[in-house]
Amino acid sequence: MTRPPRLHRWLLALAGALLLGPATGLPAHASEELADTIERITPSVVGVGTHSPTRSPRVDFRGTGFVIADGRAVLTNHHVLPEALDEERRERLIVLVGEAGSPEVRAAEPVARSRTHDLAILRIDGDPLPALSLGNPDDLRPGNQVAYTGFPIGMVIGFYPVTHTAIISARTPLALPAQRDDQLDPGQVARLRREQPPMVFQLDGTAYPGNSGSPVYEIGSGQVYAVLNRVFVQGGREAAVREPSGISYAIPTDLAKPLVEEYERKFR
Repeated sequence: MTRPPRLHRWLLALAGALLLGPATGLPAHASEELADTIERITPSVVGVGTHSPTRSPRVDFRGTGFVIADGRAVLTNHHVLPEALDEERRERLIVLVGEAGSPEVRAAEPVARSRTHDLAILRIDGDPLPALSLGNPDDLRPGNQVAYTGFPIGMVIGFYPVTHTAIISARTPLALPAQRDDQLDPGQVARLRREQPPMVFQLDGTAYPGNSGSPVYEIGSGQVYAVLNRVFVQGGREAAVREPSGISYAIPTDLAKPLVEEYERKFR
């Protein structure tokens, strides 16, 4: 029997791991609490990508975001956004919203962004969606349990949000120290020289590229304390499935405050 291509094997393995889901290790009452919170959170979690009527597939999924403020603002990672849109192919920025399995496509526009903190706010068309509340990241300590909901492998398994749990492992600098000089990019070097880098959360949970922009929230209240940013991976994408590091990073929501204020000035 012919083996499926390497990329297909990777996607099938990843989809299987996600659908089986990790054991939360939560007591029964906390598990029920998390289930209730996920029901409240999920309508506010959106997919972020681009759409082109002349492309196949038409939607290029790029990451996750979540609704805040007036219900038409979406907070996500800056790196989720394309550097430029292909105007010749009528490409546009979109978000995917709605019920699992049957998303609605809405046009979106970046209205506030920070490359330094890898955050951006989009303004979406249509009626407002349920907005999530941003908590004070200083309330979290190492050992606190959190969850994050997003789309780890995009549209491969369809528009079905996936939730993982983790604990706050530490707060570390945004520009992480490297073991060798050649592992530092020029931007990190410049930032380390001119200023004290902001602190981010390190989580003991595994995330995947499509998780970028997912809300990291407290299990009971559903308050969002951070935006999932990246995962520490040694090796390629297949290694992330076969031997996941279980180390992810998230940007505290206080770093998004200037962007939220900018958004509210524009659309109050």
